[in-house]
Amino acid sequence: MTETSERDKLRILLDHWIAHNRGHVNECREWLGRVPGLEEEAARAINDAIGAFEQASGHLSRALEAMGGLPPEGHGHHH
Repeated sequence: MTETSERDKLRILLDHWIAHNRGHVNECREWLGRVPGLEEEAARAINDAIGAFEQASGHLSRALEAMGGLPPEGHGHHH
């Protein structure tokens, strides 16, 4: 692969990782609401994990922004 395509692939991966973390955050929040009477320490730990996912996504977003955002459409990546 060329350097340009490697950069484009990383930009696509960064976007994917950010979305993946968002999915984890949503799932954690859902499970916090689904388990009544959850131990306070467990709920606190899950909320800490949510914060860590959100913080990681912020770092990944900064990297993506510094690289110029997503490559133009038609980059050939399919989900």
